[in-house]
Amino acid sequence: MGITIELFCQKAREEALINVAIWGATGYTGVELFRILTNHPEVKIRFVFSHTYSGESLSVIYPYLERFEPIALTNEEEFNRIRDKDFDVAFLALPAGVSAERTNLLIHSGKKVIDIGSDFRLKNLNDYKKWYNFEHMYPDLVSEAVYGIPELNRSEIKSARIVANPGCYPTSFLLGVAPILKNDLLEGNWLYVDSKSGTSGAGKKSSVDMSFSEMFENIRPYNVGKHRHIPEMEQEAGIMAKRLVKVAFTPQLAPISRGILTTIYAHLKEKVSVEDLYSMYGEFYKDSYFVRVLPVGSFPATKGVRGSNFCDIGLAIEDEVAIITTAIDNLVKGAGGQAVQNMNIMFGLKENLGLDIVPLYP
Repeated sequence: MGITIELFCQKAREEALINVAIWGATGYTGVELFRILTNHPEVKIRFVFSHTYSGESLSVIYPYLERFEPIALTNEEEFNRIRDKDFDVAFLALPAGVSAERTNLLIHSGKKVIDIGSDFRLKNLNDYKKWYNFEHMYPDLVSEAVYGIPELNRSEIKSARIVANPGCYPTSFLLGVAPILKNDLLEGNWLYVDSKSGTSGAGKKSSVDMSFSEMFENIRPYNVGKHRHIPEMEQEAGIMAKRLVKVAFTPQLAPISRGILTTIYAHLKEKVSVEDLYSMYGEFYKDSYFVRVLPVGSFPATKGVRGSNFCDIGLAIEDEVAIITTAIDNLVKGAGGQAVQNMNIMFGLKENLGLDIVPLYP
């Protein structure tokens, strides 16, 4: 009888699992997502797709994954055969323009989709051609997709079929500025944003610019005023402010592998004390486990969030200018971790399940 009960309980546990498929698992974002999901108590990784490494085990490409969730990579050409198989949600960590077609097929097969790429972040279809160089063929799906910052769109994410996982820079920016925009404190239309990012944000593709000799002891700006995350930042800031918001954005590469430190300068409509600003931020994020508003006089650092899903926020006031600094791990809260946080919400789980990861320090 005991064996029967044990088998019954095991079957019940297996049935409770969320079965997932991952596209693009061999990139930095994909393998970080794999790491997080491997430790999630309610997840079973059923399929992992890779065009380049079909048939290989993920641990052959990344030896540090040896003994963790052994699974063979499947060629994306088998997608049409596998899409009707037994999984509940697909994570897409694919290049711009590739996720849209996959999502259309998956949605019509009854799956939920979390797109970690860019194909559903922007509501204006013309922006995809301008910023990502592809024509979007699925306007209805773009309209349906929910922008996936849980702290800002939690209720919409709960019932979503498609979640557009935000970009890493926009996550660090929007979490930093949301309380000011939601409370209608911004004077004028402009926000000024400086972000320093680790090199993993550029992906695995090698180039001279990303080589050790070029990056070591060096910080440099890139895509100044024309970074493809600008329309995403302006779109979501405008939604929160309920009016036009413009963003002057300077991204910079720092000689670290992961992490983003963002500083935002916001001219306020009225003079506010730093204590009142902290009180406003504390109230706004009181129910947001992964946002930590640091004590007055303390400011975030990338090492304080490395390897975790936390966003740390520090605040200062200079006359009527609010200076907001945020730190996130670009591969976790800026990508894979936030995707898992969205999945938890979509399936009615605790938001921090599988994500209670202590930051790596030093």
